[in-house]
Amino acid sequence: MTAPVPTPRTGAPHPPAPPVRLLLRRYRNTGDPLSCEPVAQGLLNRGYRLRTTRGTYFLKHHLDGDHEAIVHQHRATQRLQALGVPVAPPVESTDGDTVTVIGGRCYALHPWVEGSHRDGAQLTARASRRLGGLLGLVHTCLERVMEPDPAALAYLSPDPADTFALIDELLALARGRARHEVFDTLAEHRLLERRELLERHAHRRPPPGTEPATGWVHGDFHPLNLLYRGAEPAAIIDWDRLGVQPRAEEAVRAAAIFFVRPTGELELTKVRAYARAYRRAAGASASELAAAVHRVWWERLNDFWILRWRYMLDDRRADPLFAAVSALAVWWTREYEAVREAFAG
Repeated sequence: MTAPVPTPRTGAPHPPAPPVRLLLRRYRNTGDPLSCEPVAQGLLNRGYRLRTTRGTYFLKHHLDGDHEAIVHQHRATQRLQALGVPVAPPVESTDGDTVTVIGGRCYALHPWVEGSHRDGAQLTARASRRLGGLLGLVHTCLERVMEPDPAALAYLSPDPADTFALIDELLALARGRARHEVFDTLAEHRLLERRELLERHAHRRPPPGTEPATGWVHGDFHPLNLLYRGAEPAAIIDWDRLGVQPRAEEAVRAAAIFFVRPTGELELTKVRAYARAYRRAAGASASELAAAVHRVWWERLNDFWILRWRYMLDDRRADPLFAAVSALAVWWTREYEAVREAFAG
């Protein structure tokens, strides 16, 4: 799964402030507004810390405006909370709805969860096991509360021929910039390096016809979507990408985000602790994780979403991630067997 494609921001007007007074009238006992401050902007939505005379809330502006899909996500978190999964379901309005539409915009009000984000460098081996067990719990509980999706998920691995064409296009854009920056030099180096790696490993493309086991997943499980209170997870947030996907792939992708060092290596000792706990909690086999490692490795080898954002959409929000992400693809290829063993051993 690659990152979502954002709307180009060049020349975009400053977003209007949410209509908090009008919004709060739709709820009981939420009080009058005192302040509404933007929080770190996400890639899919806008969030605000809303303080009122009755408490503090997280106000979420869903930019996609898909009312039905948002309600679907909300119902899932309500059911997960009943099973003991740490989530923060939305507050219901006076009419029992969890989505408030004002001026064609969709808003949701959530209780404010005090906590902090923690990446893999801040997690001990024990906390890494706790993280893997938590994701396994999410997957098994989603299986209990969500209806089976009858649609078959056709697996099609990236075609290196398409990737070669994209590399050529991105190289031309990086080289053609009027003002060449250090980032552009690194981008050019990584693009040439990746083309050589793909030429060498094209025969390892995952074959079609072997569909991975799928199920309902969070869809975006990473450090910024998990709040900790002390050593314990307090809330899994941002369920916008809830959907049916290969579950083991989410486990591998999450680990590749949590446990990547700035230089692009994975902390394999922590990965091993995480993966063993996930397999126990989710009932996943070692072979299932090994196959997911191969598919996600191939996906990473063919993926250039950060460069697409920068050069095709003039969006630089993800630029700080590029050094580690691009280095990881190279390191993972070199240490392929060690990575697979960490997840499946």
